[in-house]
Amino acid sequence: MRQMLAAAALSLASTLTPAFAITGNAPPATGWAARPIVMVIDGRGDLCTGTALAHDLVLTAAHCVALPIPYRARTYQNGASIEVRQIARHPGFSFANYAASRATADIALVKLAAPLPDIIVPAALAAARRVAVGETLTIAGFGVTRNKTDDGLGIPRVAALAVTGKPGSLQVRLIDPATRNARPGLGGCVGDSGGPAYDGEGPLVIGVVSWSTAPNDEEGCGGLTGVTPLLNYRQWIVDTAKKLGSPLAP
Repeated sequence: MRQMLAAAALSLASTLTPAFAITGNAPPATGWAARPIVMVIDGRGDLCTGTALAHDLVLTAAHCVALPIPYRARTYQNGASIEVRQIARHPGFSFANYAASRATADIALVKLAAPLPDIIVPAALAAARRVAVGETLTIAGFGVTRNKTDDGLGIPRVAALAVTGKPGSLQVRLIDPATRNARPGLGGCVGDSGGPAYDGEGPLVIGVVSWSTAPNDEEGCGGLTGVTPLLNYRQWIVDTAKKLGSPLAP
């Protein structure tokens, strides 16, 4: 059973609610994997992950910014907090479909009221392509390291995961290649929703973390990590970034 990685997430105040992060013994994120990511926090204190595509523009999951409440971005390096000025969810996103574990356009851009600090180095969009079974994608996020706790929340972590199943243009499933969904391993968990799936060795975003399961399709983390690929949505991101006043390289 899928778990929402952050429709409601663990709050920084340690309030336990359903949500997502990189579970298991994933190492702290450093270097190119860590520099673009920020926390996306709503007015209740619930946390998701986002990827800076410009110093005032963050890519995240649409379900992370679905409520009509204030949001802000926070940098883990120095704790800077910047209000979100405008949210653009992909018009194909359906929260009802997401909640029912059906594939949907779980993609959003958030325009910030001020630039992020220079310590944040924006990522670029990966080339539009389908991924294949067995490929490695790297995810990064601020989620918990153990489900139903706040352990590790707010600390950036990274995990290299393998593509499995039947990857398509609407959904990609990832597994820990060491455990292969047979026992708990690395994967997205509460707080990791909206985080990047990187293509290759560098900050090239090819997808957005959306959901997770425990092994054998049970609710939780450490089994499958669901990613919304950018294949169908890449041009929308480029066009919308331009409309928001933060043009990206096409």
